[in-house]
Amino acid sequence: MQSESHIDPKIVEEILKFSKNVINAPKLVSAPDEISLEVTPHDIVQQIDKTRLLHYRPLTEKQHKTPLLISYALINRYHILDIQPEKSWVRNLLLQGFDVYMLDWGTPTSMDKYLDFDDYVNGYLDSSVEHIKNESSSEKISLQGYCTGGTIATTYASLHPESVKNYIATAPVIDGWRDTTVISNLAKHMDVDKMVDTIGNMPPEFMYYCFSVLKPFEQGIEKYVKFFKNIDNKQFVDNFLRVEKWLGDTPPIPGELFKQWIKDIYQENLLIQNKMYVGGEHIDLKKIDMPIFTQIAVGDHLVSPECSMPLHYAVGSEDKTLRMYPTGHVGMIASSLSQKKVLPELGQWLAERS
Repeated sequence: MQSESHIDPKIVEEILKFSKNVINAPKLVSAPDEISLEVTPHDIVQQIDKTRLLHYRPLTEKQHKTPLLISYALINRYHILDIQPEKSWVRNLLLQGFDVYMLDWGTPTSMDKYLDFDDYVNGYLDSSVEHIKNESSSEKISLQGYCTGGTIATTYASLHPESVKNYIATAPVIDGWRDTTVISNLAKHMDVDKMVDTIGNMPPEFMYYCFSVLKPFEQGIEKYVKFFKNIDNKQFVDNFLRVEKWLGDTPPIPGELFKQWIKDIYQENLLIQNKMYVGGEHIDLKKIDMPIFTQIAVGDHLVSPECSMPLHYAVGSEDKTLRMYPTGHVGMIASSLSQKKVLPELGQWLAERS
């Protein structure tokens, strides 16, 4: 007696619908590079080499006295902090009455391969701080550093504490030996001298490779399966394409800066040990004595919580706050949780000190 095989009609229907979505995708959605990001209105108030200092236009009549400068990461662009109006980190802070600036590191070229930590910390970042102080008639500013921008901002706060009234460290890269991420494991085994001598600046393709090995299935297959399944959901598609555009826009990293980064932060772990030098000046985390707010994402696969948390205990500040959130690296700055939980807590903390 021959047995009959039965396939669930619902599964067949889902397969057919998925196939149809894949075929119709080019007609239904734009390519990521065709998406126009609705960035919050701003003015370029200073430009040095490739870097630009952005000053966002206020959205409230009254503003807190102390201006805020955001030092974004060296990887990808600052747009993730202003990815769309309802998830914009920048817009939320403006609506809370803060005077917000952003440092855009720009796109380094081959002629910039000798730029190092000193150029970024004591050059570009310090020039931005001084410009803001002069423009706002403030003796000090509030400073936020995100991811690798948090490492740069941390070294700045140590060297120039007289200019920083409040410091916000958002998922900063601090203790390289405690970082359990794939990127950290790769960095610890790099022959970075040979890499930089051979190719100069670290190209975007290298960054894409690093990202691809973090969560290969999720980043390579699963996210596109979700995309095609939700192709009729306008909000989902819009958010997906914006993030894809951001992920696909990665500038090179200057060779010397990359070399010092890998050696000092990941391989020799000098920063957390107070053994790091920038421009011949010693970085002592105990000199960070201003109020500090450290934000950590529990599910961060780019900068593990164990890498960021040591900063809270290493600084010399008496007024220090540590917050951990049940989200990931990007979710902490560009999600509904960010808008409903992370930013309101930050805004209240900063308002009391601004």
